[in-house]
Amino acid sequence: GEVIKREEFEQRKQAAEAARQARLNKKPKRLASQGKNVEDYPLLQALKDREEAVRNGKLTTIIFVRDKNSKGQEVSGYIDYGQRLRSENMEPVFDRKKRLMPRPTDLSFYNWETQMSTSNPTPNFQVIADNEAGLLFKNKRDRKVINVDPRSRPGDNSTRTELLTDEYAQVVIYDHVTRRRS
Repeated sequence: GEVIKREEFEQRKQAAEAARQARLNKKPKRLASQGKNVEDYPLLQALKDREEAVRNGKLTTIIFVRDKNSKGQEVSGYIDYGQRLRSENMEPVFDRKKRLMPRPTDLSFYNWETQMSTSNPTPNFQVIADNEAGLLFKNKRDRKVINVDPRSRPGDNSTRTELLTDEYAQVVIYDHVTRRRS
């Protein structure tokens, strides 16, 4: 250790105590879906039901969306819901001012007209695309693999939920419960 003067010690002690108090008094982040009426919109309702668990790390969710983009091209992709919640304001989506659509920066994206295909890792998932089983996503926390093939089981601690909705051509939600102590 280093030798420091009494006043420097007191300053560091006060700074550490202030940081500890700030952590204790940290207000929980307001949910983007809070107070929004989304009962008639199955995808938005499903996202609202999962938002808190995804934000606090108990659940990781991959959303598969297939629909037409603003240019009328059919696009599909797998979206890491946790990544979207952290990287962008989701309130316009819950207010129905903006649609949740896959992007080239998501876990996986495919434009059926231009044949453009991308896949990207996120803080929650690694993409495994060169597998005979097809497209797989590996959870980075518990290393469990999620299989998105509808003909096979999604994997340990994972569920597949197909949503019937008029909002999009097709929506499937993959939930993966992570074993994380809170």
